[in-house]
Amino acid sequence: MTVLLTILLSLLVTVGCRKNEQPPSQNLDLQLVADNFVSPVVLLESPDSTHRLFVVDQVGKVWILDASGKRLLRPFIDISSKIVPLVSGYDERGLLGMAFHPDFKTNGKFYLFYTAPPPTASPSRDSSTAQPTIWNNMSRVSEFQVSAANPNQALLNSERIILEELHPQSNNNGGTIAFGPDGYLYISIGDGGNQNDIGPGHEKDWYHANAGGNGQDIEANLMGDILRIDINGSGNNQNYSIPPSNPFVGTAGRDEIYAYGFRNPYRFSFDKGDMQSLYVADVGQSLYEEINRVVKGGNYGWNVREGTYCFNAADETKTLTTCPDRDTFNNLLLDPVIEMRHLTNPAGGETVAIVGGFVYRGQDIPDLDGWYIFGGLSASARSPEGQIFLTSPSSSISDWPFQKITFASYSNNIGYWLKGFGQDLRGEIYILASKSFGPSSNSGKVFKLVVTGGSNA
Repeated sequence: MTVLLTILLSLLVTVGCRKNEQPPSQNLDLQLVADNFVSPVVLLESPDSTHRLFVVDQVGKVWILDASGKRLLRPFIDISSKIVPLVSGYDERGLLGMAFHPDFKTNGKFYLFYTAPPPTASPSRDSSTAQPTIWNNMSRVSEFQVSAANPNQALLNSERIILEELHPQSNNNGGTIAFGPDGYLYISIGDGGNQNDIGPGHEKDWYHANAGGNGQDIEANLMGDILRIDINGSGNNQNYSIPPSNPFVGTAGRDEIYAYGFRNPYRFSFDKGDMQSLYVADVGQSLYEEINRVVKGGNYGWNVREGTYCFNAADETKTLTTCPDRDTFNNLLLDPVIEMRHLTNPAGGETVAIVGGFVYRGQDIPDLDGWYIFGGLSASARSPEGQIFLTSPSSSISDWPFQKITFASYSNNIGYWLKGFGQDLRGEIYILASKSFGPSSNSGKVFKLVVTGGSNA
Protein backbone atom coordinates (compact mmCIF):
# COMPACT_ATOMS: atom_id res chain seq x y z
CA MET A 1 0.00 0.00 0.00
CA THR A 2 1.42 3.40 -0.88
CA VAL A 3 1.98 6.06 1.75
CA LEU A 4 -0.60 8.34 0.12
CA LEU A 5 -3.25 5.62 0.06
CA THR A 6 -2.55 4.82 3.72
CA ILE A 7 -3.15 8.47 4.62
CA LEU A 8 -6.34 8.71 2.58
CA LEU A 9 -7.76 5.58 4.20
CA SER A 10 -6.91 6.91 7.67
CA LEU A 11 -8.94 10.03 6.93
CA LEU A 12 -12.05 7.92 6.53
CA VAL A 13 -11.95 6.95 10.20
CA THR A 14 -12.18 9.26 13.21
CA VAL A 15 -8.84 9.40 14.99
CA GLY A 16 -9.63 7.85 18.37
CA CYS A 17 -13.06 8.17 19.87
CA ARG A 18 -13.36 11.02 22.36
CA LYS A 19 -16.22 12.23 24.47
CA ASN A 20 -15.75 15.96 24.04
CA GLU A 21 -14.80 18.23 21.17
CA GLN A 22 -14.24 21.19 23.51
CA PRO A 23 -11.29 21.57 25.90
CA PRO A 24 -11.92 19.87 29.26
CA SER A 25 -14.01 21.92 31.66
CA GLN A 26 -12.47 20.34 34.76
CA ASN A 27 -9.62 22.25 36.41
CA LEU A 28 -6.37 20.32 36.05
CA ASP A 29 -3.45 20.12 38.42
CA LEU A 30 -0.21 18.23 39.06
CA GLN A 31 0.00 15.83 41.99
CA LEU A 32 3.43 14.86 43.29
CA VAL A 33 4.02 11.11 43.03
CA ALA A 34 7.74 10.73 43.75
CA ASP A 35 10.89 12.83 43.92
CA ASN A 36 14.65 12.70 44.47
CA PHE A 37 15.48 11.66 40.91
CA VAL A 38 18.25 13.26 38.87
CA SER A 39 16.74 13.51 35.40
CA PRO A 40 13.63 11.34 34.98
CA VAL A 41 12.79 10.88 31.30
CA VAL A 42 10.44 7.85 31.05
CA LEU A 43 7.70 6.30 33.19
CA LEU A 44 5.82 3.11 32.37
CA GLU A 45 3.93 0.34 34.14
CA SER A 46 4.99 -3.28 33.98
CA PRO A 47 2.40 -5.49 32.19
CA ASP A 48 2.18 -8.09 34.96
CA SER A 49 -0.71 -7.00 37.21
CA THR A 50 1.65 -5.82 39.98
CA HIS A 51 0.75 -2.14 39.34
CA ARG A 52 4.42 -1.15 39.67
CA LEU A 53 5.60 2.01 37.93
CA PHE A 54 9.13 2.12 36.55
CA VAL A 55 10.93 5.46 36.34
CA VAL A 56 13.89 5.76 33.97
CA ASP A 57 16.55 8.20 35.15
CA GLN A 58 18.86 9.50 32.41
CA VAL A 59 21.95 8.87 34.54
CA GLY A 60 21.54 5.13 34.06
CA LYS A 61 19.15 3.90 36.72
CA VAL A 62 15.60 2.52 36.66
CA TRP A 63 13.59 2.91 39.85
CA ILE A 64 10.42 1.13 40.97
CA LEU A 65 7.37 2.74 42.55
CA ASP A 66 5.38 -0.09 44.12
CA ALA A 67 1.59 -0.43 44.03
CA SER A 68 1.27 1.91 47.02
CA GLY A 69 3.44 4.56 45.32
CA LYS A 70 6.47 3.91 47.53
CA ARG A 71 9.83 4.12 45.83
CA LEU A 72 12.00 1.06 46.48
CA LEU A 73 15.39 1.73 48.02
CA ARG A 74 17.40 -0.18 45.44
CA PRO A 75 17.16 0.54 41.71
CA PHE A 76 15.60 -2.12 39.49
CA ILE A 77 18.72 -1.91 37.33
CA ASP A 78 21.77 0.35 37.25
CA ILE A 79 23.60 0.58 33.91
CA SER A 80 25.50 3.77 34.73
CA SER A 81 28.75 1.88 34.12
CA LYS A 82 27.64 1.13 30.55
CA ILE A 83 26.68 4.64 29.36
CA VAL A 84 29.02 7.39 28.16
CA PRO A 85 30.07 9.89 30.86
CA LEU A 86 27.45 12.64 30.96
CA VAL A 87 27.97 16.41 31.10
CA SER A 88 26.17 17.65 34.21
CA GLY A 89 25.29 21.07 32.77
CA TYR A 90 23.42 19.64 29.78
CA ASP A 91 23.47 16.34 27.93
CA GLU A 92 21.10 14.52 25.59
CA ARG A 93 22.83 11.16 26.03
CA GLY A 94 22.43 8.52 28.71
CA LEU A 95 19.68 6.02 29.48
CA LEU A 96 16.84 7.29 27.30
CA GLY A 97 14.25 4.57 26.76
CA MET A 98 12.66 1.43 28.19
CA ALA A 99 10.05 -1.08 27.01
CA PHE A 100 8.64 -4.26 28.50
CA HIS A 101 8.23 -7.30 26.31
CA PRO A 102 4.49 -7.92 25.72
CA ASP A 103 4.98 -11.31 27.43
CA PHE A 104 6.99 -9.82 30.30
CA LYS A 105 4.76 -11.49 32.88
CA THR A 106 5.96 -14.90 31.75
CA ASN A 107 9.39 -14.30 30.18
CA GLY A 108 10.74 -11.43 32.33
CA LYS A 109 12.31 -9.65 29.35
CA PHE A 110 12.62 -5.90 28.96
CA TYR A 111 14.61 -3.52 26.74
CA LEU A 112 16.69 -0.40 27.27
CA PHE A 113 17.90 2.28 24.85
CA TYR A 114 21.13 3.92 25.99
CA THR A 115 24.19 5.67 24.58
CA ALA A 116 27.27 3.51 25.04
CA PRO A 117 30.90 4.55 24.47
CA PRO A 118 31.92 4.20 20.80
CA PRO A 119 34.26 1.41 19.75
CA THR A 120 37.97 2.13 19.95
CA ALA A 121 38.63 1.06 16.37
CA SER A 122 39.89 3.53 13.77
CA PRO A 123 37.37 6.20 12.69
CA SER A 124 35.48 5.64 9.46
CA ARG A 125 35.67 7.86 6.40
CA ASP A 126 32.72 10.20 5.99
CA SER A 127 31.27 10.12 2.46
CA SER A 128 29.92 13.67 2.53
CA THR A 129 33.07 15.48 3.66
CA ALA A 130 35.87 12.98 2.94
CA GLN A 131 36.93 13.62 6.55
CA PRO A 132 37.28 10.96 9.23
CA THR A 133 34.31 10.57 11.54
CA ILE A 134 35.27 10.31 15.18
CA TRP A 135 32.20 8.73 16.72
CA ASN A 136 30.84 10.26 19.91
CA ASN A 137 28.73 7.35 21.13
CA MET A 138 26.87 4.21 20.17
CA SER A 139 23.08 4.16 20.24
CA ARG A 140 22.30 0.74 21.68
CA VAL A 141 19.13 -1.24 22.31
CA SER A 142 19.63 -4.22 24.61
CA GLU A 143 17.51 -6.93 26.15
CA PHE A 144 17.74 -7.68 29.88
CA GLN A 145 16.18 -10.30 32.14
CA VAL A 146 14.50 -10.01 35.53
CA SER A 147 15.89 -12.09 38.37
CA ALA A 148 13.85 -15.23 38.99
CA ALA A 149 14.55 -14.89 42.71
CA ASN A 150 13.53 -11.23 43.02
CA PRO A 151 11.03 -9.59 40.62
CA ASN A 152 12.22 -6.16 41.78
CA GLN A 153 15.76 -6.79 40.55
CA ALA A 154 17.06 -7.17 37.01
CA LEU A 155 20.20 -9.07 36.05
CA LEU A 156 22.85 -6.69 34.74
CA ASN A 157 24.87 -9.54 33.26
CA SER A 158 21.85 -10.79 31.29
CA GLU A 159 22.35 -8.11 28.62
CA ARG A 160 21.82 -9.24 25.04
CA ILE A 161 22.61 -6.49 22.54
CA ILE A 162 19.83 -6.19 19.97
CA LEU A 163 20.77 -3.24 17.77
CA GLU A 164 23.58 -0.69 17.61
CA GLU A 165 24.13 2.45 15.53
CA LEU A 166 27.24 4.64 15.63
CA HIS A 167 26.44 8.25 16.48
CA PRO A 168 28.79 11.06 15.39
CA GLN A 169 27.81 13.85 17.80
CA SER A 170 26.45 14.04 21.33
CA ASN A 171 23.01 15.47 20.53
CA ASN A 172 19.89 14.39 18.61
CA ASN A 173 19.82 10.85 19.95
CA GLY A 174 16.08 10.14 19.82
CA GLY A 175 15.84 7.32 22.32
CA THR A 176 12.24 6.12 22.63
CA ILE A 177 11.49 2.42 22.35
CA ALA A 178 7.98 0.97 22.56
CA PHE A 179 6.09 -2.09 21.40
CA GLY A 180 3.37 -1.20 18.95
CA PRO A 181 -0.09 -2.75 18.78
CA ASP A 182 1.33 -5.13 16.16
CA GLY A 183 3.78 -6.59 18.68
CA TYR A 184 6.86 -5.18 16.97
CA LEU A 185 9.45 -2.99 18.69
CA TYR A 186 9.62 0.60 17.44
CA ILE A 187 12.82 2.64 17.95
CA SER A 188 13.55 6.33 17.37
CA ILE A 189 17.06 7.48 16.45
CA GLY A 190 18.03 11.09 15.75
CA ASP A 191 19.95 12.39 12.75
CA GLY A 192 23.38 12.12 14.36
CA GLY A 193 23.64 15.52 15.99
CA ASN A 194 25.66 18.64 15.30
CA GLN A 195 23.25 21.07 13.62
CA ASN A 196 21.34 21.24 10.33
CA ASP A 197 22.04 17.53 9.67
CA ILE A 198 25.49 18.33 8.30
CA GLY A 199 29.11 17.62 9.24
CA PRO A 200 31.11 14.45 9.86
CA GLY A 201 28.89 11.40 10.06
CA HIS A 202 26.09 12.98 8.02
CA GLU A 203 25.63 11.42 4.61
CA LYS A 204 25.00 13.21 1.36
CA ASP A 205 21.40 12.80 0.25
CA TRP A 206 19.32 13.39 -2.88
CA TYR A 207 18.54 17.07 -2.07
CA HIS A 208 21.54 19.03 -3.27
CA ALA A 209 20.28 22.49 -2.26
CA ASN A 210 21.12 21.57 1.36
CA ALA A 211 24.25 19.87 2.58
CA GLY A 212 23.60 16.58 4.42
CA GLY A 213 21.90 14.60 5.64
CA ASN A 214 20.92 11.48 7.49
CA GLY A 215 17.26 12.45 7.76
CA GLN A 216 16.71 11.89 4.03
CA ASP A 217 19.16 9.03 3.60
CA ILE A 218 17.61 5.57 3.98
CA GLU A 219 20.49 3.42 2.77
CA ALA A 220 23.76 4.38 4.51
CA ASN A 221 22.62 4.30 8.16
CA LEU A 222 19.64 4.18 10.53
CA MET A 223 19.86 7.76 11.83
CA GLY A 224 16.96 10.19 11.46
CA ASP A 225 14.48 7.33 11.39
CA ILE A 226 11.76 5.42 13.22
CA LEU A 227 12.68 1.73 13.09
CA ARG A 228 10.49 -1.35 13.45
CA ILE A 229 11.91 -4.78 14.24
CA ASP A 230 10.65 -8.20 15.34
CA ILE A 231 12.30 -8.87 18.67
CA ASN A 232 11.17 -12.50 18.70
CA GLY A 233 13.10 -13.41 15.57
CA SER A 234 16.70 -13.47 14.40
CA GLY A 235 18.67 -13.74 11.19
CA ASN A 236 21.60 -12.33 9.23
CA ASN A 237 23.73 -12.44 12.39
CA GLN A 238 21.25 -10.17 14.17
CA ASN A 239 19.26 -10.66 17.36
CA TYR A 240 16.07 -9.56 15.61
CA SER A 241 14.25 -10.11 12.35
CA ILE A 242 12.53 -7.75 9.93
CA PRO A 243 8.72 -7.55 9.78
CA PRO A 244 7.92 -8.57 6.19
CA SER A 245 5.55 -5.61 5.81
CA ASN A 246 8.24 -2.99 6.54
CA PRO A 247 8.20 -0.43 3.71
CA PHE A 248 11.69 -1.01 2.29
CA VAL A 249 11.78 -4.78 2.34
CA GLY A 250 12.74 -5.95 -1.13
CA THR A 251 13.52 -2.44 -2.40
CA ALA A 252 16.03 0.38 -1.89
CA GLY A 253 16.41 1.35 1.75
CA ARG A 254 17.36 -0.32 5.02
CA ASP A 255 14.83 -2.96 5.96
CA GLU A 256 14.61 -1.79 9.59
CA ILE A 257 13.23 1.63 8.65
CA TYR A 258 9.52 2.25 9.25
CA ALA A 259 9.49 6.03 8.62
CA TYR A 260 12.15 8.69 8.01
CA GLY A 261 12.90 12.39 7.64
CA PHE A 262 13.36 13.20 11.35
CA ARG A 263 15.83 15.45 13.16
CA ASN A 264 15.48 14.34 16.78
CA PRO A 265 12.38 12.20 17.43
CA TYR A 266 13.02 12.30 21.17
CA ARG A 267 9.60 11.00 22.24
CA PHE A 268 6.82 9.02 20.56
CA SER A 269 3.77 7.11 21.74
CA PHE A 270 0.90 4.97 20.55
CA ASP A 271 -2.69 5.97 21.31
CA LYS A 272 -4.36 3.28 23.40
CA GLY A 273 -7.67 4.09 21.68
CA ASP A 274 -9.33 2.52 18.68
CA MET A 275 -6.97 3.85 15.99
CA GLN A 276 -3.78 3.22 18.00
CA SER A 277 -2.12 6.03 16.04
CA LEU A 278 1.61 6.68 16.34
CA TYR A 279 2.53 10.25 17.40
CA VAL A 280 6.15 11.35 17.07
CA ALA A 281 7.47 14.66 18.42
CA ASP A 282 10.47 15.92 16.41
CA VAL A 283 12.70 18.55 18.04
CA GLY A 284 13.49 21.36 15.60
CA GLN A 285 16.63 23.31 14.81
CA SER A 286 16.06 27.06 15.22
CA LEU A 287 12.64 27.99 13.86
CA TYR A 288 10.01 25.24 14.24
CA GLU A 289 9.14 22.26 16.43
CA GLU A 290 6.68 19.62 15.27
CA ILE A 291 4.54 16.61 16.08
CA ASN A 292 3.76 14.08 13.38
CA ARG A 293 1.11 11.40 13.06
CA VAL A 294 3.34 8.77 11.53
CA VAL A 295 2.38 6.20 8.91
CA LYS A 296 4.42 3.36 7.46
CA GLY A 297 6.91 4.54 4.85
CA GLY A 298 6.24 8.22 5.53
CA ASN A 299 8.87 10.88 4.89
CA TYR A 300 8.57 13.76 7.39
CA GLY A 301 10.80 16.20 5.58
CA TRP A 302 14.00 16.88 7.54
CA ASN A 303 16.33 18.45 6.39
CA VAL A 304 14.46 19.53 3.25
CA ARG A 305 11.92 21.11 5.57
CA GLU A 306 11.62 22.14 9.19
CA GLY A 307 7.94 21.86 10.01
CA THR A 308 6.12 23.03 6.88
CA TYR A 309 8.87 25.49 5.90
CA CYS A 310 11.74 25.02 3.45
CA PHE A 311 14.88 24.56 5.52
CA ASN A 312 18.10 26.41 4.78
CA ALA A 313 21.15 24.41 5.91
CA ALA A 314 23.46 27.34 5.07
CA ASP A 315 21.57 29.64 7.47
CA GLU A 316 19.06 27.89 9.74
CA THR A 317 17.55 31.21 10.83
CA LYS A 318 16.19 31.92 7.35
CA THR A 319 13.91 29.73 5.27
CA LEU A 320 14.30 29.02 1.56
CA THR A 321 11.54 30.24 -0.73
CA THR A 322 10.99 26.89 -2.43
CA CYS A 323 11.80 23.23 -1.91
CA PRO A 324 10.55 19.88 -3.27
CA ASP A 325 7.31 18.36 -2.02
CA ARG A 326 8.48 14.82 -2.86
CA ASP A 327 11.70 12.91 -2.38
CA THR A 328 13.70 10.99 -4.94
CA PHE A 329 11.52 7.91 -4.31
CA ASN A 330 8.42 9.98 -5.22
CA ASN A 331 7.19 9.91 -1.61
CA LEU A 332 5.39 13.03 -0.41
CA LEU A 333 7.05 15.07 2.32
CA LEU A 334 4.33 14.85 4.95
CA ASP A 335 3.21 17.81 7.03
CA PRO A 336 3.21 17.71 10.82
CA VAL A 337 -0.11 17.74 12.65
CA ILE A 338 1.26 20.34 15.08
CA GLU A 339 3.80 23.03 14.34
CA MET A 340 5.21 25.17 17.15
CA ARG A 341 7.68 28.04 16.91
CA HIS A 342 11.11 27.50 18.42
CA LEU A 343 12.18 30.01 21.04
CA THR A 344 14.68 31.64 18.65
CA ASN A 345 12.13 32.15 15.87
CA PRO A 346 12.16 35.86 14.88
CA ALA A 347 8.35 35.78 14.82
CA GLY A 348 8.33 34.92 18.51
CA GLY A 349 8.96 31.51 20.02
CA GLU A 350 7.07 29.20 22.35
CA THR A 351 9.57 26.61 23.57
CA VAL A 352 13.20 25.52 23.63
CA ALA A 353 12.24 22.03 22.48
CA ILE A 354 9.02 20.09 22.00
CA VAL A 355 8.40 17.02 24.19
CA GLY A 356 5.99 14.38 22.95
CA GLY A 357 3.39 12.93 25.30
CA PHE A 358 0.35 10.65 25.20
CA VAL A 359 -3.32 10.55 24.32
CA TYR A 360 -5.26 10.46 27.58
CA ARG A 361 -7.22 7.21 27.94
CA GLY A 362 -7.69 7.12 31.70
CA GLN A 363 -10.80 7.14 33.89
CA ASP A 364 -9.97 9.85 36.42
CA ILE A 365 -10.53 12.83 34.10
CA PRO A 366 -13.45 11.95 31.79
CA ASP A 367 -13.39 15.31 29.99
CA LEU A 368 -9.83 14.63 28.87
CA ASP A 369 -10.60 11.37 27.08
CA GLY A 370 -9.05 11.34 23.61
CA TRP A 371 -6.99 14.53 24.04
CA TYR A 372 -3.29 14.42 23.21
CA ILE A 373 -1.10 15.86 26.00
CA PHE A 374 2.37 17.13 25.10
CA GLY A 375 4.72 19.87 26.21
CA GLY A 376 7.74 22.10 25.85
CA LEU A 377 11.05 21.73 27.66
CA SER A 378 10.87 25.37 28.74
CA ALA A 379 9.56 28.71 27.55
CA SER A 380 12.97 30.14 28.48
CA ALA A 381 16.50 29.06 27.60
CA ARG A 382 17.75 30.23 30.99
CA SER A 383 15.20 29.13 33.56
CA PRO A 384 12.90 26.13 34.18
CA GLU A 385 9.59 27.17 32.64
CA GLY A 386 8.20 23.93 31.24
CA GLN A 387 4.76 24.07 29.70
CA ILE A 388 2.05 21.47 29.05
CA PHE A 389 -0.26 21.64 26.04
CA LEU A 390 -3.24 19.70 24.74
CA THR A 391 -4.84 19.16 21.37
CA SER A 392 -7.79 17.21 20.05
CA PRO A 393 -6.65 14.77 17.34
CA SER A 394 -8.77 14.95 14.22
CA SER A 395 -8.96 13.38 10.78
CA SER A 396 -7.05 16.37 9.39
CA ILE A 397 -3.47 15.41 8.55
CA SER A 398 -2.06 18.81 9.55
CA ASP A 399 -2.45 22.04 11.52
CA TRP A 400 -4.22 20.88 14.68
CA PRO A 401 -4.97 23.77 17.07
CA PHE A 402 -3.49 23.44 20.53
CA GLN A 403 -3.59 25.34 23.78
CA LYS A 404 -1.55 25.60 26.97
CA ILE A 405 -2.85 24.04 30.16
CA THR A 406 -2.87 26.35 33.18
CA PHE A 407 -2.72 24.28 36.33
CA ALA A 408 -4.45 25.23 39.56
CA SER A 409 -1.24 25.25 41.61
CA TYR A 410 0.97 26.90 39.01
CA SER A 411 0.72 30.18 37.14
CA ASN A 412 2.17 30.54 33.64
CA ASN A 413 4.34 27.41 33.63
CA ILE A 414 5.12 24.42 35.82
CA GLY A 415 8.38 25.85 37.20
CA TYR A 416 10.49 22.88 36.06
CA TRP A 417 12.34 21.76 32.97
CA LEU A 418 9.99 19.26 31.33
CA LYS A 419 11.93 16.04 30.72
CA GLY A 420 9.21 13.65 29.58
CA PHE A 421 5.80 12.05 30.05
CA GLY A 422 4.59 8.68 31.21
CA GLN A 423 1.41 6.65 31.00
CA ASP A 424 0.23 3.74 33.10
CA LEU A 425 -1.84 0.81 31.90
CA ARG A 426 -5.06 2.56 32.95
CA GLY A 427 -4.25 5.41 30.57
CA GLU A 428 -3.44 8.01 33.24
CA ILE A 429 -0.67 10.48 32.38
CA TYR A 430 2.41 11.51 34.34
CA ILE A 431 4.79 14.46 33.95
CA LEU A 432 8.54 14.06 34.52
CA ALA A 433 10.47 17.19 35.39
CA SER A 434 13.52 18.65 37.09
CA LYS A 435 14.82 21.98 38.36
CA SER A 436 18.14 21.22 36.65
CA PHE A 437 18.66 21.72 32.92
CA GLY A 438 21.17 18.87 32.75
CA PRO A 439 21.53 15.50 34.50
CA SER A 440 22.59 16.88 37.87
CA SER A 441 21.26 17.37 41.42
CA ASN A 442 18.33 15.40 42.83
CA SER A 443 15.52 17.79 41.93
CA GLY A 444 13.82 15.40 39.52
CA LYS A 445 10.16 14.71 40.24
CA VAL A 446 7.26 12.67 38.94
CA PHE A 447 3.82 14.28 38.89
CA LYS A 448 0.45 12.84 37.95
CA LEU A 449 -2.10 14.78 35.91
CA VAL A 450 -5.19 15.14 38.11
CA VAL A 451 -8.24 17.30 38.61
CA THR A 452 -8.08 20.06 41.20
CA GLY A 453 -7.92 18.76 44.72
CA GLY A 454 -4.82 16.55 44.62
CA SER A 455 -1.86 17.31 46.87
CA ASN A 456 1.04 19.15 45.26
CA ALA A 457 4.71 19.88 45.90
